[in-house]
Amino acid sequence: MAEIQQQADSGKGGKKRAKKMSTKIDMTPMVDLAFLLLTFFMLTTTFSKPTVMQLTMPVKEKNPEEQTQIKASDAFTVLLDENNKIYYYDGLLDKDVKPELKASSYDANGIRKTILERRAANPKVVVLIKAADKSNYKNMVDILDEMNITDQKKYALVDISKADEDLIKTSGL
Repeated sequence: MAEIQQQADSGKGGKKRAKKMSTKIDMTPMVDLAFLLLTFFMLTTTFSKPTVMQLTMPVKEKNPEEQTQIKASDAFTVLLDENNKIYYYDGLLDKDVKPELKASSYDANGIRKTILERRAANPKVVVLIKAADKSNYKNMVDILDEMNITDQKKYALVDISKADEDLIKTSGL
């Protein structure tokens, strides 16, 4: 509240002067209101929660012979290489037949379009993701995001083989 303070009469005789008035503003209610608003906004605000992708990992089999093998016609292999390069080929790598290796990119017209085309042609397609030792962690996250975006249900993270690395080196892409 604002109040006006008046100076008391000094009691001296003589000419009467005009009284000097000074104002004093009490800031306590404004500070109280500021802290009430601050507390209200802090308690009613929700902080953004980090988004996490849910991965379902398979149970490790005791007997490797009991693991089901995928058919080559249902396989689609994606190879992640250094310098943000990504390659893919249809099927599995066979000793007798070398698959046709193709280069792609991480944008919407790259690997995403290819995965969607493969799934439209064969709904039972299984994507095998193989990352080279020199590939980036960001590339692995990007390809997992693509699996999520394209709603690909069946995919597997597989260790890259020496034959796959040789295929990348000899492809010239």
